[in-house]
Amino acid sequence: MEQKFDRGMIERRPQVGMGVLVMRRGRVLLGRRRGSHGAGYYAAPGGHIEFGESFELAARREVQEETGLEIADLRLLSIGNYIFNREDGERHYIDVDFVCEAPSGEPRLMEPEKCQGWDWYELDDLPQPLFIVTRRMIESPRSGITLNNLSEVERQ
Repeated sequence: MEQKFDRGMIERRPQVGMGVLVMRRGRVLLGRRRGSHGAGYYAAPGGHIEFGESFELAARREVQEETGLEIADLRLLSIGNYIFNREDGERHYIDVDFVCEAPSGEPRLMEPEKCQGWDWYELDDLPQPLFIVTRRMIESPRSGITLNNLSEVERQ
């Protein structure tokens, strides 16, 4: 489907987000979101890339802030283009997503206003519903696709 450029969209710019698929022994760390867009959905740690941050620093900061875990072996996983419908309007995000290992420690609930809790899940037994970004992140290594469709913006 071809999209037409709308000059009104210039005032509403996408934000840059990131997700971090934290793995340990073949299991993935997910938490049930609360408060923000995607409330009630299971998601990997993530958030906004702050001004001047490298991808590595942003990934380490987000995982540490949300789970208290230290990460290792950070690798680029996927890039996505998403629009989220919220009560206060639509939010457009360009998401740069990573995969890493958490070699030790157990996740702690560091931001209870944003997440109900963290747990490790087998990749063939994931909780539902999955946040669209997390679903794409998990599908990426299985499919070999690192960028969702160039002509579409995915919605949730």
